[in-house]
Amino acid sequence: MNELDDVWEKMFAESRAENASAPPGILSEFLALKASNDELRTRAVDWLLMVFTELAAHANRRSAGIEIERKEPHNFSAFGANMAGVKIDLRQGVRCLTVEAGWTRLPSDGFMRGGALAVAHISHFGLKRHSSDFALLKIDDRPQWHSIDSDNMARPIEVPDLARHLAILADLHK
Repeated sequence: MNELDDVWEKMFAESRAENASAPPGILSEFLALKASNDELRTRAVDWLLMVFTELAAHANRRSAGIEIERKEPHNFSAFGANMAGVKIDLRQGVRCLTVEAGWTRLPSDGFMRGGALAVAHISHFGLKRHSSDFALLKIDDRPQWHSIDSDNMARPIEVPDLARHLAILADLHK
């Protein structure tokens, strides 16, 4: 069990002691849902980072010279909340593509807006117009990453959308 799970367990134990008359099923149902959602979040974040890493490795086989740096744990701000997760920097000379992905873990972090399970921020150093915000949304019981535009409209993303970000970094889009 990780440290955040310990915090949740302690909070629920205190809540159970204070609200002994509450039906016991509610807390156990919440913990089961949280565990299920955390599994989805973890897998989706891992997938997103793996795709970017594999795209960089593929470009490196063609002599792109992209360096990859991973930072975990990592906190970042998104949609007015604190996200806890992972950050990778893909560097090529002075260019840098940063991918931050995570979700709120504690009540003090805020809450996930728009029904998102997790969020990601993709930023291009010096090229802000190419940056993107992603949200992991569960549509028809299927989680999928969506790009969130400036009007808060969600559009599903696929691997070619991620490849375009790497092409911008490696200046392959010419």
